[in-house]
This record gives sequence, C-alpha cells and structure tokens, in this order.
Amino acid sequence: MDRNKKIWMTLAGIFLVLLIIIVVQVFVRKPYTTIKIANISEGEYDPAVWGQYYPLEYKSYLRNKEMAASPTGYGGSEKIQKSIKEPEILINFKGMPFSIDYSEDRGHVYALEDLKTTKRINQTTAGACMTCKTAQLTDIFKEKGWDYAKIPLMELLPQLKHPIVCANCHDPKTMNLRVINPAFIEAMAERGIDVKKASREEMRSYVCGQCHVEYYFVPASKKVVLPWGKGLHPEKIYEYYSAKPNDFAMDWKHPDSEANMLKAQHPEFEVWSGGVHAKSGVSCADCHMPYMKVDGQKYTSHWVTSPMKHGKEACRTCHNQSDQWLLDQVKVTQTSVWEMQRIAGQTVAKAHEIIGKATKAARTNKAELDKARELVRKAQWYWDFVAAENSMGFHNPTMVLNTLGRSIDLAHQAITTIEKASGGR
Repeated sequence: MDRNKKIWMTLAGIFLVLLIIIVVQVFVRKPYTTIKIANISEGEYDPAVWGQYYPLEYKSYLRNKEMAASPTGYGGSEKIQKSIKEPEILINFKGMPFSIDYSEDRGHVYALEDLKTTKRINQTTAGACMTCKTAQLTDIFKEKGWDYAKIPLMELLPQLKHPIVCANCHDPKTMNLRVINPAFIEAMAERGIDVKKASREEMRSYVCGQCHVEYYFVPASKKVVLPWGKGLHPEKIYEYYSAKPNDFAMDWKHPDSEANMLKAQHPEFEVWSGGVHAKSGVSCADCHMPYMKVDGQKYTSHWVTSPMKHGKEACRTCHNQSDQWLLDQVKVTQTSVWEMQRIAGQTVAKAHEIIGKATKAARTNKAELDKARELVRKAQWYWDFVAAENSMGFHNPTMVLNTLGRSIDLAHQAITTIEKASGGR
C-alpha cells in the first residue's frame, strides 16, 4: 500500500470517529437543558418547594443531612463534644454555657434543631440568638426591627419552622444572591461597602460571611453587632472590644482567675479575608459550593462541605496537583495548627489556675493581679479566635499560627506576672 493511500485511510478513519461522536451528541445523548427562573413567592421558606424548580441544587442541599468525619481528620459534621479532644475547653470556658455544651457544627439543615436542643440556652436567652439560624429572620426583622433581639428566644422559637435554606441567600423572584442578616449589612456599610452593589463573585462570599463571623450583643438592646470598627484582624477586634463598645465589657467573668472574658464565635469570614484564597479572588462558594455538571447541566452544589470531598471541582480548577497531594497539604497545615492550638489552650488553662490560686492569697499585689488577668484575657481571645474558626487554620495559616504563638506568649506572661506578684518567684 503506497504512502498516499495510507494517509487517506487514516483521514477517513478520523472522519468516521468524528461523525459517530456527532451522531451520539445529536441523536443519542440527552440534550442539555436550560434552567428557567421560577417565580417563587416572597416568604416561601420550604426548600422542597424551591426544589421543584431546581432539583439538582435541592438534591445536593439534602446532602447536608449527612454527618461524617472530615477527610482530613479535623472538624467534620458529627455532633461530638469538642472537649473530648480538648479538655482544656472545660477550664477555659468555666462559668459559661460553652463549658456545658460545645459540639462540632452540623450542616445547615440542623441549624434550628441544634439551637432548640442545645444546653446553652434557657428562659433568659435573648432572641438575638436566632439571627443566623433561620431564613424567617427576614419576616421577623421586617415586622419588629431590632426589637426582636431582646424578645426571649423561647417566645420566638415556636414561630420558626425552617432553618438555613434557599431564601437565606437567594431572592425568590430573581434567584440573585442576597444578604438578609442586618448586622452584616450594617457592618459592611460602616466599612464603606454597600452589599446591594456587590458583584456576583463578591456575593458568593458575602452570603456565607453574613453568618460565619464574630459578633456580640449590645447589653441593653441585645442588638447583634460585628466588631469590625478597627479592622478584621484578631488584634484589631481585641482593640475594639477593649474600648467597651456600646457598654459591652465582657461575655462573662471567669470564676477562677476572675478575668473579664470574651468568647469568640465563628470568625471564618475574618480569617478567610486575609488569606491567600481571598486575595486571589477565590470566593467561599468556589471551594465549598463548587460548580458541578450532570448530563451537561451545570449547577452550583449546595452541599456545603469540605472541598476535599470534591477535589476535582473545588480545587483542581486552579491546582494541577492530584487530589491526594492536595489532601496531604491540607493535612500538614491543619496538623500544625492543631498542635499549636492545643499548646495555647492548655497554657491559657494553666494561667487561669495559677491566677485563681493567687487571687485567694492576701499578699498578692492588686495591680499585678489585674495585669495578669488582662494578659490571660487576651491570650484566651487569641486562642479562641483560632479554635472557634472552622478551617483549622487553612483559611489563613500564616495569620493563624502567628495568633496562636502570641496566645502562648501572652499566657506565659500572665503566669510569670502572677507568680512574681504573689511571691512565687
């Protein structure tokens, strides 16, 4: 067979393969579908109703019911008390509800259920605690404004039927992303940012950030405030709290050290904001709610979970390494943070214990005692800012490890100060 004939036969074979592919795409494969925007009523919070129009998103949302350990071994969605692995929690939060009940967070579908069953609430708990637990916040705030915050939570709970659902983040008429938490909207406005004018990519982080943040309640009104007046870094937030904003001085007084303590909430947005992913334009949803495809239909996964569970879609759109390589890198970071977090927490606990003993000693210098209390307060704030954040440092490893190092140093300073003040050295 001459050379030209071979070439023509090869080209004919390629043409035949291409023709088969076209035939399969046109006549055999299920055609791509176009999503039409559904006109859902304002005030419709049942995700099953939304799911009739957006079945792929709804099916993935239901996966938030799954409870499982994290692929990295840190975090996860199993309802396990954190004090089992970190017994120092029982000392550091002594005298306040987090020493009684402090479990790993479950999926969004459990937000309301977990609020109703936690041992941290009682008859005096403020209604402000439901702010980030239900989409019905929209109606309640529209009717009552910030007055809802001081209504006893027990009075509001019977009205709450739906947890964190589609309406928390989407306008039912347009499906555009939206923020409903008034505290986040106000805090961003104070930073000069109008969330209503944000780009879609910015909103893919803001809808998460509206709840995954640090906050406090104004003592008189119980209004929810995000402490960002000086910045989002833990040091700047501590400076903000030190000025006693809105007469807020502390979350509770530690019964041993008698220090006026702060309790960090879940500052994912603050930690992420200073990290490499945020600075590179990567949103929360890019990693935790990546784009997926089924039969050619592109949709956003609403299974809000670890990116390590869908590495191809969440990570390897930017990274060309293997899933295993990426998982190993995350584990290295989280293991380093975990080890430092344990050291910091244990050192803070030791400081509380030593200060507590010195408090009972008549010869302890009062000025030095107060100094030690301020040092342990700040040390615990730095430790807790990391421990309460749900990425085990991955959102911003450099800042997190520095924060834990400062916590350890401050706790040691507190111990040294009180030992000298009480004549221990």
